[in-house]
Amino acid sequence: MNLTLYHGRPEDETGRMPKEIRVYDLLDRFGISYYRVDHEPAMNMEVCRAIDKALQATICKNLFLCNRQKTQFYLLMIPDDKVFKTKELSAQIGSARLSFADAEYMEKYLDITPGSVSVMGLMNDTERRVRLLVDEDVLRGEFLGCHPCINTSSLRLLTKDVFEVFVPYTGHDFTTVRLNGEETQ
Repeated sequence: MNLTLYHGRPEDETGRMPKEIRVYDLLDRFGISYYRVDHEPAMNMEVCRAIDKALQATICKNLFLCNRQKTQFYLLMIPDDKVFKTKELSAQIGSARLSFADAEYMEKYLDITPGSVSVMGLMNDTERRVRLLVDEDVLRGEFLGCHPCINTSSLRLLTKDVFEVFVPYTGHDFTTVRLNGEETQ
């Protein structure tokens, strides 16, 4: 897999989806510097690890979750080496047991399909239906890797630009959580 690191948006946007171009437009408008790697669809963590090695950014799992009633939705960002345990997270955010949300809600609120989940999708959540949850270890990294709402490209951004410029622009705030992240024996 050829993983060439480019600075900024693609020179030729032919064949790129409008939602991807909207991400580049927004980042450029705010003067947020970013690097990009184009690649095959990133559908598993092994491919993501190779991409993140090229990006030299914090490897992050983005999980789209909801409560049992499907009335509250969450985007959880955790390091790839941590394990999501619903009981641990639910207790921290005062929510009923969480599960993975259906793809229809992901598309409805974030304009993202499975495999492309990213903090960038918050720009499409104009009604602020999705609550952003960020593991404290994600915030410690200098750089953050994420998809531009499509899983055939990945971006490297300064973590502080994501949480101090991009997220506030979307009208969202975020809740810092601490996940133990260990497998139970």
